[in-house]
Amino acid sequence: MILSTLCYIEKDGCWLMLHRVKKKNDLNHDKWIGVGGKFEEGESPEDCLLREVGEETGLTLTDYRFRGLVTFVSDEAPTEYMHLFTATGFTGALRDCDEGTLEWVPIPQVETLPLWQGDKLFLRLLQTEKDFFSLKLRYAGDQLVQAVRDGRPLPPEED
Repeated sequence: MILSTLCYIEKDGCWLMLHRVKKKNDLNHDKWIGVGGKFEEGESPEDCLLREVGEETGLTLTDYRFRGLVTFVSDEAPTEYMHLFTATGFTGALRDCDEGTLEWVPIPQVETLPLWQGDKLFLRLLQTEKDFFSLKLRYAGDQLVQAVRDGRPLPPEED
């Protein structure tokens, strides 16, 4: 089992996106995602969030919100429980990331980037929902085969 965080930092109608192109054997290679990573021993979701954002971007978050829990189930990897955050306040200067290229992308354009199918679902929820949500995403290889929100199956997406 893996515990992780992922954050979408917003500024001027854009989200800070990470294009994963630098690490070898990266499950997310060539995908665009938010910033975050795996928990270290003894960390809370907030501890992990703040550490990972600092390590990957050089930014210190000053205003952030825990938005949801995403459970990834895969036939190729251990189950991952991702703690999903958004942030609107930060200090510091953006720096290079050793995992990929950081870029501010206008929010309406994010869905046109190479994303995981399930990411499109939770990104839409981040834009439309105010309440905390739970989303379970089941993958067979790279293919999303099931999505369940707050215990209720979602209809298949047409992309």
